[in-house]
Parts: sequence; structure tokens; C-alpha cells
Amino acid sequence: MLRTSLFVILLFTLYTNHADAQNLENLKEINQVWDKFYKAFETQDYSLMADIHSKKLIRISGGRSIIDYDTYISNYEAGFKRDINNKDTSTISLRFFERINNDSTASERGVYKLTRNKGKSNEKTYYGQFHVIFSKENGVWKITMDYDSSEFDTIGEGDYQKAHAINDYEKFIKQ
Repeated sequence: MLRTSLFVILLFTLYTNHADAQNLENLKEINQVWDKFYKAFETQDYSLMADIHSKKLIRISGGRSIIDYDTYISNYEAGFKRDINNKDTSTISLRFFERINNDSTASERGVYKLTRNKGKSNEKTYYGQFHVIFSKENGVWKITMDYDSSEFDTIGEGDYQKAHAINDYEKFIKQ
């Protein structure tokens, strides 16, 4: 009986540790996708946006519209070209209040901060909440659903600061 109990405890401990390690690995892999997302804004490279989104994408923008992958990527292509011509810049950062994943699907919610023309006289910062669903396609994490909203302009710096940094893994690993 003692051997059986010890075996069950050992198995439970190993399973729990494996589940935590997998969760951390998924977060690190997903953060690589977010790194490309950040870089797309910094470099105004729409091809990076195309790379990280699934062709099955559902994009919901602030309760105003639902668009597909082709429209979404075309909008970024046109927007980034316009920004380059106007010498406008954008930086975006994300903070999280929820990060849930398994080996094939992830749900991430948080607050974004988008700063346009940082350091210029026309600098402007925008905030909003986001909810992104990732799916693994051929072993690669892709964004399959992307929703954001400013919640009628009620999201701000305080909300952004309350959420957790992208590399604050401990807050999101199951204990």
C-alpha cells in the first residue's frame, strides 16, 4: 500500500511539473510571435503581420466591424505605406491580465499601448483592451482571432500599468 501511495504521489508530482514546464514553453513561444508583432509596428513591415496571423483570421475591431485575413493585411499594407510616406511612426506594447494555453490553443487578454510619432510635437498615445486567440498551425503559433476595444475611451495608462509585463511568466504559470 505504501509503495502504491508513493508511486501515485510521484506520478502526480511529475505530471504537475510537466504541465507547468509546458505552459512556460508555450508562453515563451507565443512571446516570439508578439516580438514579431512589435517589430511589424516599429519597422512598418506588413509582411511580419501577414506571417503571424492565420489565413483563417477573424478580426474584430472595437465592436465596429469584423474582417478577414486578406482585408486585415491589406489594411496594414496601406497604413504602413501611408505612415512611411508621412514619416509617421508607431510603437506598441502589451501588458496582460490573462494568459491561458495548452499545446494547441492559447487565449491572451490584456491592455495595449500604441504611441504614434513618439517624441514629436504630434505624439499621441492610444490604449485599449485586447483578446487574442492563438492556434498552432503546422507546429507554429498563429493569431486566429484578434479583438480590441478602447471601451468607449475608458482604458488608460492606469489600466495598462495594472496588467502584467509580457515576460512576467510567474503570474501565468499554473501552480
